[in-house]
Amino acid sequence: MRRMGLRARVTAAFAVGALLLSACVTLGSYELTRHTLAAERERTAVRAAYFDAAVVDAGLTGRSPDVLALLRSLDTGADRSVLLQWNGLWYSRTADLAAGDPVPQALQQLARRGEAGAQRIHRDGQAMLVVAVPLSETAVLYELVSLRELERTLQVLALVLTVVAVLVGAGGAAVGRYVTRHALGPLTAVVATARDLAGGDLDARMDAHTEPDLAPLSASFNHMADELSRRLARDRRFAEDVSHELRSPLQTLSAAASVIDRRRDGLDDRSAEALGMITEEVRRFQVLVNDLLELARGDQPAQREATDLPTLVAKALRRRGLGAELVEVLPGTPAVWQVDRRRVEQALTNLIDNAQQHGDGVTAVRVGAYFVEVDDAGPGVPPEQRETIFDRFVRGPRATARGSADGTGLGLSIVAQHAAAHDGRALVLDRPGGGARFRIELGGGA
Repeated sequence: MRRMGLRARVTAAFAVGALLLSACVTLGSYELTRHTLAAERERTAVRAAYFDAAVVDAGLTGRSPDVLALLRSLDTGADRSVLLQWNGLWYSRTADLAAGDPVPQALQQLARRGEAGAQRIHRDGQAMLVVAVPLSETAVLYELVSLRELERTLQVLALVLTVVAVLVGAGGAAVGRYVTRHALGPLTAVVATARDLAGGDLDARMDAHTEPDLAPLSASFNHMADELSRRLARDRRFAEDVSHELRSPLQTLSAAASVIDRRRDGLDDRSAEALGMITEEVRRFQVLVNDLLELARGDQPAQREATDLPTLVAKALRRRGLGAELVEVLPGTPAVWQVDRRRVEQALTNLIDNAQQHGDGVTAVRVGAYFVEVDDAGPGVPPEQRETIFDRFVRGPRATARGSADGTGLGLSIVAQHAAAHDGRALVLDRPGGGARFRIELGGGA
């Protein structure tokens, strides 16, 4: 499972923290409000019950009071119902209440002892409050108060508080994203500078004054970049100096071998064979020195100019004795590209030589939008070797198996270096029908 990035983790932490805090505040506010509203509703119901009890108590005087008319005279509204237990009988102002059914037994026992009380019940799925007010030893008034409005109010309150909690959580995520964006801004600058260095811009440095708190980091990073640049410069100068120093004796050896080679007919077979080996090794050594010089200069930026790439490809093929009919220009390919002509031509030549020497010959050179592909008829490159084949001094398995002395193991690394100089890359794929397809992407340099 892929781990979340630092920015995502900080943003998530802010969001979760804000959500938990708002949830705690929401629950606390809801419980406090619910308790307050319920207590206030209960006090109001008890006051109304006592008022109605006083009216009923005053109307029960006399020998034959009209109980039903007395109960109907009470202003109970739509949310209250009245029951009267008098002389063991139950009276109601409506016929929908069975005598005494809604009143809990515990509350009836409390009223018989002459104590007033209240109890919450559920009747027909509706919450109600039953208030008992004793009037005398033989009379108790019960009022049933609907709590429907209270429940609706609490539901609306719960919905509002939930929405507020979600909004607070989203606000926490937004704050976390804002904070991480500004807090990680200097680190983003470090990443960008490191990317520029890796891309070949050895002059890329961090501004130590952008973020004072990260000044030590900026100074250390810039010092590292300076040391890296100096080391690369020393290595490049060393490779150039060695290559230049080797060129002179190699030219001398080549000239001497050429003179002796012209007199090969006068040599015996063993000496002629030895001379041939010396001549071949000197030639291979010269190619190696030239490749090392090319690699030493490879970190320099590409010198782009307008180039007719299909013509350049045809020219590279002719130099290797191949026909221009191998060139295939794909639809949508720009006519003129802005590339470093020398580097692209050398990369193409190296790929053509690689196909000729190790891939049983070039079958096609395809030119598309900002890429060039060279197909060969060889066995292809195994997937596990496609990353390392562009490393220095790495030779393909077929060349190693044949024990061939051709090649230096630097040709494909030079191809990759020239592609990188154009902000592109080099890769190897499978050619449909068999063989390898080496591809140079030039980073949209047209």
